[in-house]
Amino acid sequence: MNQGDLRSTVEPDASPRTAASGAPALTVYFDGACPVCSREIAAYQRLRGAGSIDWVDASRCAPQALGPGLDRDAALARLHVRRDDGSLVDGAAAFAAVWQRLPAFALLGRIAGWAPLRPVLEAGYVVFLRVRRAWRAPASGWSPQIEGDLRTDHAGETGAVSIYRGILAVSRDAGVRAFAARHLETESSHLERIEAVLPAGARSRLLPAWRLAGWLTGALPALAGPRAVHATIHAVETFVDLHYREQLDRIDALDPDRVDPRLQGLRALLDACREDEVAHRDEAAAAFDAQPRPAGWLLRTWSAIVGSGSAAAVTVCRRI
Repeated sequence: MNQGDLRSTVEPDASPRTAASGAPALTVYFDGACPVCSREIAAYQRLRGAGSIDWVDASRCAPQALGPGLDRDAALARLHVRRDDGSLVDGAAAFAAVWQRLPAFALLGRIAGWAPLRPVLEAGYVVFLRVRRAWRAPASGWSPQIEGDLRTDHAGETGAVSIYRGILAVSRDAGVRAFAARHLETESSHLERIEAVLPAGARSRLLPAWRLAGWLTGALPALAGPRAVHATIHAVETFVDLHYREQLDRIDALDPDRVDPRLQGLRALLDACREDEVAHRDEAAAAFDAQPRPAGWLLRTWSAIVGSGSAAAVTVCRRI
């Protein structure tokens, strides 16, 4: 079963809920970004008794879905269970609570709940958590969706830096070189800021390819002159504006009340980057429009290739 098939609540019910058996519901907070964890939870969800449990994917849910006393970092670090009285248990005790609710695991749950045995089970769980680091998809602490977005941003800013380096390597036009130098400084700043929130292990493994593609995207139009350079930057930044807007919309959907400081800090970063990219786009458009000749078919075709290539690169970066 895919992670997307896992049932999860948007927000735990504030009032006590009971299953058909009359037993109060549990709320289980699991790490859906860990493939082993998500498969185990999916197996539990298919069992009789699973309907008396609320399943919350802590890697994807809104912050308020975690309830009082539990933040995302803690929920991702260990399995947590909230009992009907609001108390939280984690680790081996959490597994025991889940198993006791599922008839197929009821005996195992009673054994796991035996106090003298619990330290042994907890030690085994700690060993599993250490091994799990090699399986867990995100290397950043962000949800898989956010991490994928940031991976594309990092690759995009890497490519943008290379675009302007390619322009500067080829163009001898004073105006184009000044244009490229200013934008290179801004894109380098963007790259540094994104690297601060996306560790090296979470970045695209194809960065050398993105650097080469970016350099060629800058150098080739620079051979053709200022109009081609400005048309290229306009095409790139038009796509980037849309790409950043989509990410901002996703963050707003995850945190509609804007109460998660980490998500809101990221939102501010991405919005600031987007505003810079829009300024680059508008500057390129103004420089292009200042020249009276209309764009020819070759330049229009090149701009379309640049835009579609950017979209294709984003798709690849989400996965590699």
